[in-house]
Formats: sequence, structure tokens, C-alpha cells
Amino acid sequence: MPSTPIPPQKKIIIDNGASYFFKGFSLIRQKGIRRFVFIPLFINILLFSYAFYYVYLELSTHIDSLMSWLPSWLNWLSVVLWPLAVLTVLVVFSFLFSTVANWLAAPFNGLLSEKMESILHGQPVPTGDMLDIVKDVPRTLHREWQKLVYYIPRALGFFIILWVLPVFGQIIWFLFVSWMMAIQYKDYPFDNHKIPFTQMKQLLKQNQSLSYSFGITVAVFSMIPIVNLLVMPVAICGATALWVDYYEDMVRSESLEQA
Repeated sequence: MPSTPIPPQKKIIIDNGASYFFKGFSLIRQKGIRRFVFIPLFINILLFSYAFYYVYLELSTHIDSLMSWLPSWLNWLSVVLWPLAVLTVLVVFSFLFSTVANWLAAPFNGLLSEKMESILHGQPVPTGDMLDIVKDVPRTLHREWQKLVYYIPRALGFFIILWVLPVFGQIIWFLFVSWMMAIQYKDYPFDNHKIPFTQMKQLLKQNQSLSYSFGITVAVFSMIPIVNLLVMPVAICGATALWVDYYEDMVRSESLEQA
């Protein structure tokens, strides 16, 4: 039985990507969308819980090993090393964990974005089933592969800078991660509309402040324990709202110009 039509959301353009991320917190509670939020949320909780527990154990082992080599009068260094190590792990690995989670949840993420877009346009939410997810797996995984190919060579370069230039390198790495967060989550509605990956990047670059403000907010919240478990569905819904309010018209305008 088709879902009851939902009144269209009022379109308000806000030239601030952060506001769209926060908007995602309310969007994931929309009637008709919660069941599509559950699977990405569950995958995020499972992966992040295991990953951070494993990293915590490894950090504890390595820091204890390091402290055993130092004289007793330098034991106070553990107070400095722990916050520094935790901060480094959060900055470096939050996006790596998010990348793995997005690979695993890619078909479900695309479906969530599709349903969210229907709600924002005031259309009935398609019921969808497992067949819809299965048939989209090849396309969504190919898109994730394109992101990975774009990410890896740049990540290697910025990762070297991260260790060679401690403070400056961390800032550069964080900005790079923020840009990738914007690409990662904003891409779902683009991919649903079969917009090529290269064209999507060009459109994001046309308003970099919008992309970076969104990506920085996602990156910051990805580093906050417990809260980061909600980041994936929240960011997807926020990015989809941004598509409806901003990028959809840009794509339509470009299509008319090329016609």
C-alpha cells in the first residue's frame, strides 16, 4: 500500500553547510524515513564500537611500552602522551573508519538519500525492498571505488605532510578530510540522479565555503565518541536537503545551458 503523501518541505537556501548537517538531526526523525535510517546507523555503531575499542587497546599497549623505557621521573609524560595520542587517532582515523563504514553501507545510504529526497519534495515515500538494494549494489560500489581512487593518492601525500610538519600537517590533513567528507555524503543524491563523479566534484568546487563548512562539521562530529555513531544517517539526510535546496537547480541550469 503506498505511503501517505507528506507535505513538501519549505525550501530555504542557507549558504552555510553546517546548518544542513544540523538539519539532518531533525530529518532522520521524519515519519516514513526511520526504517531506512536503521541499517546505516547499525553498521556505524557496529564498526565504530569495534574500531575505537581496538584502537584504545593498541594505544594503551604502545604507551605503556614507551613509558617503560623512560626513567621514573618522566612518568608525568603519560599525562601529555595520552591526550596527544587520542587526538591524533581521532583526526587521522575518523575518516578511515567512516570510509569503511560507507563502503559497507553504500547501497543502504543511497536508498536513504532517495527516500529523504522524496519527503523533501512532498512526494510519497517509495516502499522499497531488498531487491531495490541488490540491483543498486554494482552501481553504488563502483561509485565508492571512484571515491577511493580519488582519495588514496591524495591521502598518502597529506599523510606524509602530517608526520613531517606536526602542527601545519594536522591542519592540512583535517581540511583534506573535511573536503572528502563533503564529497562522500553529498555524492549520494548526485549518484542517485546519475550525475558523473567528475561533474559532481566540479559543482562542489563552485561553492567551496558551502562544501567545507559542511565537511568540517561532519569531520568534527565524526571525532566525538557516541555522537559519531549518528553521523552517517544525519550527514546523508543533511546532504540530501542541500541537494534539493541548492545543487538540484545548479544541475538543471547546466543541463539547460548544454541543451
